Amino acid sequence: MSRDTPLIVARDLTKRFKNFTAVDGVSFAVHPAESFGFLGPNGAGKTSTMRMIGCVSPVTGGDLRVFGMDPQTHASAIKARLGVVPQQDNLDNEISVRENLLMYARYFDIPREVAARRADELLEFVQLSERANSEVEPLSGGLKRRLTIARSLINEPEVILLDEPTTGLDPQARHAIWDRLYRLKQRGATLLLTTHYMEEAEQLCDRVVIMDHARIIAEGSPRGLIEQYSTREVLELRVPDAARARLRDLVDGIAERIQELPDRVQVYTADAERALEVVRKAGVHPESALVRRSTLEDVFLRLTGHALVD
Repeated sequence: MSRDTPLIVARDLTKRFKNFTAVDGVSFAVHPAESFGFLGPNGAGKTSTMRMIGCVSPVTGGDLRVFGMDPQTHASAIKARLGVVPQQDNLDNEISVRENLLMYARYFDIPREVAARRADELLEFVQLSERANSEVEPLSGGLKRRLTIARSLINEPEVILLDEPTTGLDPQARHAIWDRLYRLKQRGATLLLTTHYMEEAEQLCDRVVIMDHARIIAEGSPRGLIEQYSTREVLELRVPDAARARLRDLVDGIAERIQELPDRVQVYTADAERALEVVRKAGVHPESALVRRSTLEDVFLRLTGHALVD
């Protein structure tokens, strides 16, 4: 299939549960070999969108095509070409690590010898070869997540759906998962993931849509969105309440905008070091000061007025 031909196309896609609208008329397209992310807080509609693509939740309204097929009428054919990493690991704790892969292969009628070869290759890929015969239950959350990713690849899928792939993991385990997913990207895999971690989206995604309250509020590359909606740098200050009022006057002409949060003030500017120097020279001594580059969190805050992870 040509890279120009989308693997997944949604037009005004809608999902309702009685009187609750989980997904409200979203439109997007995912192309081959692309890593595409749905970014937003919990309850934004990310998982509901993924469940419709994965053919486990019917579409309420709009149009959805996966590999050019309608999930309503071709669910089996679509599922055969998908790999799915659910939000919660659903591994079989009663059998070994390797047996989890072999058993899953049966759902796709993969010949036993082929399944055995793929299982060994995938365990090596996710760095679990030494745990092949181990029980699943004692594994750490990070190792279980790596096994779930390996299992999703047993049918050599054309698209891999990853729903919050690193939620609940410690930073070390999260980075290990990012490394495996990055290597899948290098192999030309098509990844579709949901996350509320902005760093995860920036690390893994070629393109993202930011969702809030069931709708898409922005779409583009992580860097492109930051350039469009934020400044190059951000100065985060914790100052006494009495000094907050002075900040606006002090950085006038330097800051593009100021965002006041309950615990800190964020100064959006092209030169955060200069802004900090101006503040200090004026006799305002912050309790803490941080100079950093803008992130997707700043984009979300600009568009919605609230933090990405609430």
